[in-house]
Amino acid sequence: MRRVVLLRAVNVGGARLPMARLRAIATDLGARDVSTYIASGNLLCDVDEPEAFDRALECAIEEEFGFFREAISRSVTELEDAVAAHPFPIAEPRTAHHVYFLLRAPEPGQVAALLDRGLPERLAVIDRDLHIRYADGVAHTKLTPTLIARTLGCHGTGRNINTVERLITLARS
Repeated sequence: MRRVVLLRAVNVGGARLPMARLRAIATDLGARDVSTYIASGNLLCDVDEPEAFDRALECAIEEEFGFFREAISRSVTELEDAVAAHPFPIAEPRTAHHVYFLLRAPEPGQVAALLDRGLPERLAVIDRDLHIRYADGVAHTKLTPTLIARTLGCHGTGRNINTVERLITLARS
């Protein structure tokens, strides 16, 4: 099964993970047709048991590099569905539009708590995906990964819509 595995917060804040080593670890764990896209923790591969692979990848990275990062994977169809479901008209700058892939779907009360924070971003949670239209860009937002995890009760990792579309193209080729 073709998967796109998104690692949270690698190659930022001192959590250095060379993509060549990530590909090697994935291969050692049994992944096939392994590739990466840019140095931000985007892994494309074929795996038989995605959930087990994701957890094993997290453990292998922690064991070798000394930091824990969540691996959040989606099928190509799930990525396509996320782009199709993006509830905000995609206008320039396209990089202001993100899908934040969550480990699990949050509870309705958790979603309400995030939406009620009065942030300038436009937000919508659809299943396991938080859709974001940043008001003033990612660099100046108060919508941090810590705030998202604390409010929604689970970690996730975001990619701008251009990156998600590119991952879909790469996974389909």
